[in-house]
Order: sequence, then C-alpha cells, then structure tokens
Amino acid sequence: MTTLFDPIIAGELRLANRIAMAPLTRNRAPGAIPADITATYYAQRASAGLLISEGTAITQQGQGYAHVPGLYAPEQIAGWKQVTDAVHAAGGKIVVQMWHVGRVSHTSLQPGGGAPVAPSAIAAKTKTYVIDADGRGGFVPTSEPRALAIEEIPGIVEDYRRAARAALEAGFDGVELHAANGYLIDQFLRSGSNHRSDAYGGSIENRARLLVEVMAAITAEIGAGRTGIRISPVTPANDAFDPDPQPLFEHVVRQLARWPLAYVHVIEGATGGARDYQQGDKPFDYAALKAAYVAAGGKAAWMVNNGYDRELAEAAIAEGRADLVAFGKAFISNPDLVLRLREQAPLNPFDTSTFYGGGEKGYIDYPALA
Repeated sequence: MTTLFDPIIAGELRLANRIAMAPLTRNRAPGAIPADITATYYAQRASAGLLISEGTAITQQGQGYAHVPGLYAPEQIAGWKQVTDAVHAAGGKIVVQMWHVGRVSHTSLQPGGGAPVAPSAIAAKTKTYVIDADGRGGFVPTSEPRALAIEEIPGIVEDYRRAARAALEAGFDGVELHAANGYLIDQFLRSGSNHRSDAYGGSIENRARLLVEVMAAITAEIGAGRTGIRISPVTPANDAFDPDPQPLFEHVVRQLARWPLAYVHVIEGATGGARDYQQGDKPFDYAALKAAYVAAGGKAAWMVNNGYDRELAEAAIAEGRADLVAFGKAFISNPDLVLRLREQAPLNPFDTSTFYGGGEKGYIDYPALA
C-alpha cells in the first residue's frame, strides 16, 4: 500500500516523500528581495518532498502585499538563488509560486501609485498588508482596480513566461502557477469578479482563456514537467465567488490535461477554513473534478490541501484520492514536520502574532525534535 512517506515522481520532479509544504506568505522580504534568513527558513523544512515557496510576484504590478518577494529584478533572483542553494544542499526540492494578485493590492504598492488591475473594475471586499510611513505593518482595504484593456493581456502572459525563465535562473526546480484564492487568474475565472464582454469574459471557455494562455507560455518556456498549478474551486478568499463552480473547474482541469504537468494542487473548501465550504446550491464534488481530469488524459500528480492532519493525509494517499498532500501552518512551527508525522510526535503550537512580518522570532526559531 502506498504511504505518505513513499517517494514519487511528479513530472520531472523526483520527490523523497508525498508531503508538500504549502505556500505560506510571511512578509519578510523588504524591498521584495528574499532576506538572508529566508534561506535558513526553507532549508530547515527541506525534508518535505516538495517545498512550494511563498507567493512571489512576477512583476511590480503583480505585487499586492508589503515585504513579499518578487521574481522580476536581478537582486530578487540573486536572493532566491541563496534560498534554492540552501534547500538543495539540505537535500530538498523547491518550486516557486508565481503570483499576480490583480485587484488584491493597494496603490502604495503599484508602479507610480497607479490603480491595481483586474478583469473588471470591481473592488475586492478584502484587505491587504502595507507598511505605513512609520514602518509599522497593518491590514488596509484594497484599492479600487481598473479593468485590463484587452491589448494589455498579451503583456501579462509574457510577464508569466519571463518569470518562469527567471525561476530556473534562480535555481528553482520548477514553478507553481497561482490560479487560486481570488488573485488575478482566479478573478478571470469567476463570474463574480469577471464582467467582461470580450474574448476573456462571459462563457466558461472565455473566462478560462487567460489561464490556458499563461500555462501554454510557461510550459513552452520551461517544460510541462517542471510546472504545477494551484486552484481553489470554492474558496471565498479575497472575495472570490462563482455560483456554479463545478462545471467551471471541470472545464479548467480538462484544459490542463493537455500538458504533462508535474502536479495539480487543489484547495478543498475555504482556504484555511471549513473543508466542506460550498459556493452555489450544492457541495463541490472533488472526486468528480479528479475524474474529469483523468478522463481528459491528465497524468499529473494530484495534490490536495486544506486542514489535513496525518490521519486524513494517509487515508487520501492510501485510497488513491491524492498523490501528494500539502501542509500549511503546521510547517510554520514544525520545521521537521515530516519526521514528526512519521514518528507520530506532538507538534509545536504556532504563534499567529508572528505569521506576518518581523524577523527571526516565529520564523526560524521553532525547535526541531531532539
């Protein structure tokens, strides 16, 4: 019987076990450059089969929170190279989560203080993290966005392609396209945030067009076997909403099946919340989602996420519902989470006050097992 601790090949990624560290925004990259302690943080957690980096902006326009890293300037690439070198020295594998936040941003973070961009000029009912003039961090409402002109969309696709190439230059083993949690690509997918009447709006096929074009560009640039994607069919994060997500996301995974990807990463339920959360009139059928992907010829590893503990994760692997399981907050406070899960050892509690911003405290000072 396959277990959580068995190795797996996901595309071109040879992974030591089936435990992934989920992307975790920590706001510790002043100037959008990974700090020196970031290399320590990821290397401490390199026993995971796969580390997925915190969301990393593909351009300044894609930046939505203060002190999150980027992947569009030489100094950012150099900073990430220190991280990937440290992870590889510790025997780990790491991919970067490529991020464009779209409307989940603030004018203070945008080029020239401009408005964030979105599929439609609809403000997200959510907040973002900024640093004030006195250097204090805090959450503020997002700014009113402007709708992307159709002539701008090829430039967005090109930004993703360029970032994928930069990821390999930075030493990453691959990339994860962030198409979840109410950020730009997810905003195009969902009818609640996409009111366009052109080729990128209206029908499911049109709303999925940007995702398909971005995946085509990334896979052509670095290879499908180094490419993963994250989706969140029903999460309400960042004001994400669609009244009928089942046909939408079954269409999405059927489109993804055209490429031999490394993995498809699915957030089940509300991100960081209820696993049985639903949008629309009926519960989302995750088994049907996976079946639609497989029926379309999809062969990527299937990664699941949200509220998994050892028992749930082992059952998902043993029953064939998943090939990989991503753990989030547990990795913050347990750098040796893989060992603790294997040994069924107690977990360190996490300190939520140190999740966002700060220095070493709550970042690289959690103890490993003796």
